[in-house]
Amino acid sequence: MSSNVLAVTTEIDEADRRIVVLISGSGTNLQALIDARNTPRLPHTRITLVLSNRKAAYGLTRAAEADPPIPTAYLALQPFLKANPGKTRDDYDAEVARIVIREKPDLVVLAGWMHVLGEGFLDIVSAQRALDGESKPEKPIPVINLHPALPGAFEGTHAIERTFEAFQKGEIDKAGVMVHRVIKEVDRGEPILVREVQIRKGEPIEAFEDRLHRTEWEIIVDATKKVLDEIKPVKPS
Repeated sequence: MSSNVLAVTTEIDEADRRIVVLISGSGTNLQALIDARNTPRLPHTRITLVLSNRKAAYGLTRAAEADPPIPTAYLALQPFLKANPGKTRDDYDAEVARIVIREKPDLVVLAGWMHVLGEGFLDIVSAQRALDGESKPEKPIPVINLHPALPGAFEGTHAIERTFEAFQKGEIDKAGVMVHRVIKEVDRGEPILVREVQIRKGEPIEAFEDRLHRTEWEIIVDATKKVLDEIKPVKPS
């Protein structure tokens, strides 16, 4: 593993539903998942790892200060390429996949992860391709992503700003957020949950953004539970 990675391991209760969360920033959506774990909103669920592609991401601090603390890892594209001459972006994506599959998660949640993962990552976590020195996952690991726009609208980066500008120009009449399954086409996977968010003519973008983020904190937990309940239902006690 590259020297740019710092990881911590802990004993895992096999009865828990295990998730790995990928972040790039402040981690408010991660915090929603942290607060919901092992409550009725997200029962029998453990975040086994938080991985960031930005060293200064405050989400890493949120994970470390959680009770109990959540293991963290860091791997950024440019430092990885600099430390590994001849390696490519595809090799970086494969290394991200290596970190993920070693956790044996039931689900991977992209919660503000600002890097488009290529086919190599998806092929590895979906058990279609094995990495050198690693076993294939026993079954495909689903990957879901939070995107601050409605299905089919404003795919890719800066979706909030693009949505706000389009509404103020009268080009669209509604806004929202979704959690979708991650496929090879960016932000085009099957929507799992979609919520509309109120947007008003003439309001500052900060007001719209605040409402949108509050909706994100709800939908990321609800969608995570929905997928976990499908793939690993909680057994009655």
